[in-house]
Amino acid sequence: MAAEPLEASGVPEGLSILHDWAARRLTRLDPETAHRLTIRLLALGLGPRDRRRPDGADLSVDLRGLKLANCLGLAAGFDKNAEVPDAMLAAGFGFVECGAVTPRPQAGNPRPRLFRLSEDRAVINRMGFNNAGLEAAAARLARRPRRGVVGINLGANKDSDDRAADYAAGLKRLWPLADFFVLNVSSPNTPGLRALQGGEALDDLLGRIAALRAGLAAAGARPIFLKVAPDLEDSEIEPIVEAALAHGLDGIVVGNTTLSRPPQLASANRNETGGLSGAPLFALSTAVLRRFRQIARGRLALIGTGGVASGADAYAKIRAGADAVQLYSALVYEGPGLIGRIKRDLAARLAADGFARVGDAVGVDAG
Repeated sequence: MAAEPLEASGVPEGLSILHDWAARRLTRLDPETAHRLTIRLLALGLGPRDRRRPDGADLSVDLRGLKLANCLGLAAGFDKNAEVPDAMLAAGFGFVECGAVTPRPQAGNPRPRLFRLSEDRAVINRMGFNNAGLEAAAARLARRPRRGVVGINLGANKDSDDRAADYAAGLKRLWPLADFFVLNVSSPNTPGLRALQGGEALDDLLGRIAALRAGLAAAGARPIFLKVAPDLEDSEIEPIVEAALAHGLDGIVVGNTTLSRPPQLASANRNETGGLSGAPLFALSTAVLRRFRQIARGRLALIGTGGVASGADAYAKIRAGADAVQLYSALVYEGPGLIGRIKRDLAARLAADGFARVGDAVGVDAG
C-alpha cells in the first residue's frame, strides 16, 4: 500500500476516533498477540490515513538529503520485517524505520518477552531481534513502490562470530531498497551488543561500514545513522561523536530503550528484564540528546526518540537538538490518531514561539 499524497484532504475525525478505540481495545490482548494482529490489519489496508498539513509552522525537514514531509517518524521495533511501511506513512508519519533486521532469521528470546506498564505509559521488551531475516525484508522492500522515506534498522545475529560483518551484509543487500540505514549497536537484549558503542569495536565497525559505503556510492547516496543507548555516561558521548565524524556517518539516533528503572514506576511489571521505553524514558533520553547536540555542534544530524507522546514532547526534543523525532510506545496507549495530534500541536507551538519551520527551533535549548 503506497503512501497517499500529503496534500490530500484529511481523514474524517470519526474514523480517527474509531482507529484509536480499536487500538485501545487491543490492549486487552497479550501484547505480542495484539501487535501481530495490528500488523495483519495494516497489511490488509485497514489502517488510518492522516493526510492533513497542520496549520502553523512548516514541519518539513531535509535530513541529510532525505526530504521529509514532516519531522515525525516511526521508530524501529514496530515493523520488524518491513511488512507495513506504506501503511504507516499513510497514517501520517514523515518517515518510517523498519527492523531491526539481522542477516539470518532468528526467533528471539522466549516468550513472554513484551510487557505493558499501563500505569506508567511504558513498555518493557526483551524481544532479542526476532525477525524473518535479511532476504524476507529485501523481498518485501523490492515489491513496494518507492514513495515516502523508509529506512532499515540493522542488527547482528545473536550467535554471530563477526557482528561487524552482519551489519555490512545488511547494508550491502538492502542498499538499493531503502532510503536510510541505522546501525543498532544499543539493544540491551542481545548479549554483548552494546560493547560495539565504543573503543576499538566501534572504530572497527564504522571503518568497515565506511569502506563498504564507498563501494556502494555508485548506486546512490544513503544516510547512515548510529543508534545509541540513553544509558551512556557523559564521558562516553564525545568519543562516539568523534568516531561517527571520522568515519563519515550522517547522524545519531538518541536513543534506544533503557536498562534503568526510575523509582516512580508503579506497574507490577516494572522489574521485568529488558529495555524500558515510553513516558519514563523521556527525561533521560532528552538529556542525553542535548549532550550529543552540545558536543556535535550541528556536525551530525540527530534523531530524538524515547518517551514522545505529545506535541510538547516532540517540541522539547527538537529544542534539545533533534532534527527529527521518532515514537512507537505511545501508540500502544493512544492509538494512531496520536500522529496527527502531535503534528498539529507541534506546528502550533513552533508558530507561537515565532518559528516559521521546525529547523529554526533545533537545539535552541542546548546552549
